[in-house]
Amino acid sequence: MCVDWGVSIRKACGAICFDTSSYHYKSRRTDQAAVEMRIKEICETRVRYGYRRVHVLLRREGWVINMKKTRRIYNELGLQLRNKHPKRRVKAKLREDRQEAVGPNDVW
Repeated sequence: MCVDWGVSIRKACGAICFDTSSYHYKSRRTDQAAVEMRIKEICETRVRYGYRRVHVLLRREGWVINMKKTRRIYNELGLQLRNKHPKRRVKAKLREDRQEAVGPNDVW
């Protein structure tokens, strides 16, 4: 539009109600493929590490990355930790010695 009509950028943006700051905006976001690959490598070697521990390891290696970005990538890759199974609370011996209920309210 500026070249065709011979108009300045400011006037062209004003004509279509578009901010000049949006016209000149350049994204500073870098490619995160290298970070994703490194997070996968860490999670393959250390299975029980969550996103917090992975973030600490990345920072120690020199990566400049935010905790929220680490968590977002960790979740996008589907690397959520599985919950451990709870331990048995009652011993097997106690379970074997229980009385059998013949009727309602009979055992206790």
